[in-house]
Amino acid sequence: MVTAAVEEVVTQNSVAYCHRGDDQRLLSEVIRVRGDLADLQVFEETRGLKIGDRVDFTSEMLSVFLGPGLLGQVYDGLQNPLHDVADQVGYFLVPGVYLHALDTEKKWDFTPAAEAGRTVTAGDVLGTVPEGIFDHHIMVPLGLRGEWTVEKIAPGGAYCVTDEIAVLLSEDGQSLPVTMQQSWPVKIPLNVSVARLLPTEPLVTKIRIIDSLFPVVRGGTYCIPGPFGSGKTVLQQLTSRHADVDIVIVAACGERAGEVVDMLHEFPLLEDPRTGRSLMERTIIICNTSAMPVAAREASVYTAVTLAEYYRQMGLNVLLLADSTSRWAQAMREVSGRLEEIPGDQAFPAYLESRIAGFYERAGCIRLKDGRTGSVTIGGAVSPAGGNFEEPVTQGTLKVVGAFLGLSRARSDARRYPAIDPLDSWSKYTGIIDPIESAEARDLLRRGNEVYQMMAVVGEEGTTVDDFTVYLKSEFFDSVYLQQNAFDKVDGATDGERQKFVFAKCLEVLRLDFEFEDRQQARRVMFAVTDLFRNWNYAAWETDEFKKILSQIDERIASKGRTAERGRRQESEQSPDEEKPGRK
Repeated sequence: MVTAAVEEVVTQNSVAYCHRGDDQRLLSEVIRVRGDLADLQVFEETRGLKIGDRVDFTSEMLSVFLGPGLLGQVYDGLQNPLHDVADQVGYFLVPGVYLHALDTEKKWDFTPAAEAGRTVTAGDVLGTVPEGIFDHHIMVPLGLRGEWTVEKIAPGGAYCVTDEIAVLLSEDGQSLPVTMQQSWPVKIPLNVSVARLLPTEPLVTKIRIIDSLFPVVRGGTYCIPGPFGSGKTVLQQLTSRHADVDIVIVAACGERAGEVVDMLHEFPLLEDPRTGRSLMERTIIICNTSAMPVAAREASVYTAVTLAEYYRQMGLNVLLLADSTSRWAQAMREVSGRLEEIPGDQAFPAYLESRIAGFYERAGCIRLKDGRTGSVTIGGAVSPAGGNFEEPVTQGTLKVVGAFLGLSRARSDARRYPAIDPLDSWSKYTGIIDPIESAEARDLLRRGNEVYQMMAVVGEEGTTVDDFTVYLKSEFFDSVYLQQNAFDKVDGATDGERQKFVFAKCLEVLRLDFEFEDRQQARRVMFAVTDLFRNWNYAAWETDEFKKILSQIDERIASKGRTAERGRRQESEQSPDEEKPGRK
């Protein structure tokens, strides 16, 4: 942080540049104004700055460039394309190096969608260019007010993002040239729409425990808190790969460098199930490692959500994954301490909850002026120290999100993945499964856990056969439905139609009154049924193998598991002392 003496008008949240002795300019933001003093948070290392160095103030806010060419890019929190930075200065970042976020030399095939003389307002489509599998809309600048008239529109052809593609005329005769790129302040929500809709459409992630028990909706919010090593990053990568969305934006905020490097290596190699090509073609990565200045963590979070809102304006469904918001909160705590503000719980700033709420409130589903709808869904990972969900960041997040997917260290250690705790997690949304049936399954899991806790005290012999059956049913449902093998091509992602079918079949088993004679019989029957369902999970949908196992499951259900018992008894009835040929 830097404190500068000012002799001019300075606006809070405006951008400034601190000049080092070697004439390098360090990007900064005004975070507090005190009379003739301005406190700046510097997004670079302040090494080399001295008292008396010059500071240039601007009237602009911290902004990002919006336009074609964002997809597939890897940026830092200030929207510097990291691959281009590496080509220019090497693999070690040099303070004061800022590159344009978009390729200004690449040409895009522009197709006009408006004609001269047409009246337009902010957000109206002037034309389109192909960007991957999408049509990228070139829109009237989103910050314009009032009505404008299209004075000139460029014919179809190849243009750079800096080329003029239209000229707009205001009511008072002011002329405004328009290019394919525009900028937007990251801390101001981007929403040019006619209505903000209540999110109700389920977002199918193809992860069964999420879609069936703790669903998320398009335009909703959810959080994934959990201790270190419980699978937050893996769960987010699975979600980004299989979720039914158009665009995925990943904000690696203050994560360890090793995890960020792994993500940068793995994402280009991941196959997009929709296209069969690289997942990076519809992904944007914003990364700031824990070794980078803490101020840049805050910038990365706001940069990511602004890019998500931009693609929402095109009627697309965007998923933003922030990993981890705890690092962002720690950055706020450090800056607050340097500002000598009154601390709150665990030294976090008193405004922590309002900042967290302001971030998640930028999610939502909107209706555009032409009737299309777009959405931004935000999923934030939280890394509470020691897995303590009572700490301020987790509690502040739980107050504003619509779903809580809490990861459990016990489930992770037991290799029950995804390690989402079905007893602690919750969701306010309605998913693809009937809420009554979903509640029935959760209630059985709760009762099974109570029996398990009782057996830990009195032993298996201290339980009744009925209670032991409830425990076995809960273990059956956990094993065959809640757990998934992420490395299997079939079981790693289950679409909505199959989830509803398999869930209904599991409920048939859970509702059966088996009338077991003893615990050994209950164990044998339930283990046999569990093995059938496990094999069923690895059979592709509607194949001969799938149908064959389904018929065996239906037979077991119809006989209440007695099929396995009859086969076992027939084997045991064969006398081991039966005479063999030649034996006396």
